[in-house]
Amino acid sequence: MSGKGAPELTVKNCGDLRVAVVAASWHEKVMDGLVEGAMRALHELGIDEPTLLRVPGSFELPVVVKALAERGYDAVVALGVVIRGGTPHFEYVCQGVTQGLTQVSVQTGVPIGFGVLTCDTEQQALDRAGVEGSTEDKGHEAVTAAVATATILRTVAEPWRQASGA
Repeated sequence: MSGKGAPELTVKNCGDLRVAVVAASWHEKVMDGLVEGAMRALHELGIDEPTLLRVPGSFELPVVVKALAERGYDAVVALGVVIRGGTPHFEYVCQGVTQGLTQVSVQTGVPIGFGVLTCDTEQQALDRAGVEGSTEDKGHEAVTAAVATATILRTVAEPWRQASGA
């Protein structure tokens, strides 16, 4: 199971963060589960007004995530699923999405929750999507990781703001 060894994160004092979720549209049942898990996590964290945007597919995630990161969001969560087929398309899309989201995070300094499932089968995706019968809830996990990172970054930024008078 890929979720074995996942950390148990406790996130506090984050209700004032601006968080957006960007979700692909392919594989509707999987995506509905990921989005539901993400929105549930945000609610549990006290973030009551997140932005939710849908894009056509996973390949479109980085450009929209970048636009949100540049517009003052404290964290952005990318949700998608790519299921292996019989062509190299899987590798190209997975690599492009992963590198694109990593680049956005590093360039903007905004945490990007990586909730993009890269699976060999639809059943593997369903097992991770947080739907009934799933063993994992990657939408929830992606939000928790992004928000936890945003709160860590806030503690790094605060001493600088205080010292500079900002």
